Amino acid sequence: MIKVLFVCMGNICRSPMAEAVFRHLVEEAGLSDHFDIDSAGTISYHAGEPAHPGTQRVLAAHGIRCDSVARKVTPSDLREADYIIALDAENYRDLQAMAGRQNLDGRLHRLLDFAAGVPVRDVPDPYYRDNFEEVYRLVEAGCRGLLDHIRQVHGI
Repeated sequence: MIKVLFVCMGNICRSPMAEAVFRHLVEEAGLSDHFDIDSAGTISYHAGEPAHPGTQRVLAAHGIRCDSVARKVTPSDLREADYIIALDAENYRDLQAMAGRQNLDGRLHRLLDFAAGVPVRDVPDPYYRDNFEEVYRLVEAGCRGLLDHIRQVHGI
């Protein structure tokens, strides 16, 4: 199983969106048996909450289900995930700090590093800006690129 963990700050907007979009793409490709897909946040403020209504709304509009419940990243997440995918530079830095002396061995990436033709590297937080459709387009591009990358690297 290839373990993919998407991470944003609170785990209610961007990372559950990425988790749902990536899972949808994996299911469409018939590769569900190869993946363990999850999401988490760098803070625990929203732990136990479902995805933000804006995230749920945009995913539903695109025919994608979202069952994510917010939680904080754990030390075992950092040890066990094959791909730790931060949604922005701040999340990336927070994950590096959380890892401390633990070597993430090239497993930590930013989602948009995998997005072809996207001029930005950070997925903006839609929590206050209500730009969920823009965020969806970026997340989808990153998830498509990530899946292509993983398929190439792992020969699936």
